[in-house]
Amino acid sequence: MTAKILVVEDEPAIQELLMFNIAQCGHLALKVDDAESAWLHISHSLPDLILLDWMLPGMSGVELARRLRADQRTRHIPIIMLTARTEERDKILGLESGADDYITKPFSPRELMARIRAVLRRRVPQISDETISAGGLELSPVMHRISANGTMVDLGPTEFRLLHFFMVHPERVYSRSQLLDNVWGDHVFVEERTVDVHIRRLRQALEPFGLDNLIQTVRGSGYRFSCN
Repeated sequence: MTAKILVVEDEPAIQELLMFNIAQCGHLALKVDDAESAWLHISHSLPDLILLDWMLPGMSGVELARRLRADQRTRHIPIIMLTARTEERDKILGLESGADDYITKPFSPRELMARIRAVLRRRVPQISDETISAGGLELSPVMHRISANGTMVDLGPTEFRLLHFFMVHPERVYSRSQLLDNVWGDHVFVEERTVDVHIRRLRQALEPFGLDNLIQTVRGSGYRFSCN
């Protein structure tokens, strides 16, 4: 699935190289030249991953990473730090500031894209195109199909995204607001009760297969996907 990747880099040649390679891998690349512009962009729309240069005009990449990790809304965004600094202490500083990975310039575009895929698989598993199986369900993001015990299930696009999110985060309880942010998208202003409507539709679609109990209500907390 397509990830939205924000490139925070002030060197035009490197910026264009990153944009090209991200697009070649099927992802959406967005670019800004400094940390302040990055923060403004993120305040309006959360990216799935940030490629963040250490040395930026004004606020440094390290400072921005710390600011992102200190904010409840942005603390979980994956960050890969890009820098010409090669000393071990610099790598440690970059990682301790909140970066998920660290790559030094000059870098191989193939290596960078491999690291991007690895971080997305680890931190944003619903971005992955891998087929998921659990509790008698098999979901293919690429084919946009879901089967229950080998029989195709007819789901609407929102129910499909909701089930996909649940299946890659099994046993975890999510509140309605968390589901809205992760499935509908950040800064999408809809009523929290909308989640209940789509949960009900999802259960109705799974009920003929006896699998509606996979979507569990946790009183006072939200919902979870559980095979237990």
